[in-house]
Amino acid sequence: MARKLSIVVLCLVQMLLLLVENHAEIVVSTVEASAPQPHKNTTHTLSHAPAPQPHKNTKSPVPNHGITEGSLKPQECGPRCTARCSNTQYKKPCLFFCQKCCAKCLCVPPGTYGNKQVCPCYNNWKTKRGGPKCP
Repeated sequence: MARKLSIVVLCLVQMLLLLVENHAEIVVSTVEASAPQPHKNTTHTLSHAPAPQPHKNTKSPVPNHGITEGSLKPQECGPRCTARCSNTQYKKPCLFFCQKCCAKCLCVPPGTYGNKQVCPCYNNWKTKRGGPKCP
C-alpha cells in the first residue's frame, strides 16, 4: 500500500513540475515578447550625448552585484542558485525554481535562506495559491 501511495505521489509531483515549467516558459516568452523597445528621441536632434550608463567597476566587485534586481547576467544565475540551494534537502526543486526566478528577476538574495527583501521581484513572485515561488 505504501509503495502504491509513493508511486502516486511521485507521479503527481512530476505532473506539477511539468505544469509549473510550462507555465514559466509561457510567462517568460510573454515577458520577452512584450519587452519595451528603446525609445528614439526625435524631438531634440542637436543632442548627441550618449545615454547614461550604470557605473561598472571592473577592478573590484560591486557589493550589491547579484543581490539587487537586474544586477545579474543570465549566465551568472547557475552559481548563485547553487550557493542559495546549498543548505537544503531538496536541491533539485530548489535549483529549478531558483533558476526560473533568477532568469526573470536577474537577482538572487544572499545566503541560503531569507533576505528576499533585497530583491523585490524574487520576493513578490507568488504561486497560484499565494505562496512564495522563489526559494
